[in-house]
Amino acid sequence: MDISGATALVTGANRGIGRHLAAQLVERGAKVYATARRPETIDLDGVEVLPLDITDPDAVAAAAHAAGDVDLLVNNAGIGGGALLGDLDGVRATMDVNFWGTLSVVRALAPVLARNGAGAVLNIASSASWFVFPGSSAYAVSKAAVWSMGNALRQELAGQGTLVTSVHLGAADTDMMKGHDVPKTAPADVARAALDGVAAGAFEVVVDEFTAMVKASLSKDPREFDRRFQQFLNS
Repeated sequence: MDISGATALVTGANRGIGRHLAAQLVERGAKVYATARRPETIDLDGVEVLPLDITDPDAVAAAAHAAGDVDLLVNNAGIGGGALLGDLDGVRATMDVNFWGTLSVVRALAPVLARNGAGAVLNIASSASWFVFPGSSAYAVSKAAVWSMGNALRQELAGQGTLVTSVHLGAADTDMMKGHDVPKTAPADVARAALDGVAAGAFEVVVDEFTAMVKASLSKDPREFDRRFQQFLNS
């Protein structure tokens, strides 16, 4: 997809990876609707700010109506999540945002993309689509769902010619990962890799070496990955 001249809507554009995605889209010549649940926290130049809580159907419908010229949908908004056997309301909240909220936005914008020449959908998934970091199992389940959703949407939107790209990364240096003493990728680098993937027509973008190792492990005995991951945790 040619990003220069595209019209993009970015969810969760007020901070972290979403903020860098919106800023880099502007730099690449796109028109950008930058959205967030609290739009007053968006401090970017060159964007049109829209309020959007992706778990609110009325807000999703309003954003889709306001952004009727979109041909690139960037699903970045998401939250963390704890143990599946912990607070069940927290587990539901994680799924409501990361899976149901993302799907709601796609359902609302897919007809818009079709009217505007098919375009593309970019979903920010995670290396956690393929493994579980201790204490974050609800997040991992939600991101596994986002990965599978991307694969399903790629088939369902093929008829209208819409590209669907999933982005997978390990830890990024964002608020969500504060307090975790692990190697982190700069969010600007994540955004750059994601947009390069869309421009190249990629189905999947694997941002870092750790995520590549996790993905490669899927074809092997999972006990081997578990052994290596335990070594990583204890190093």
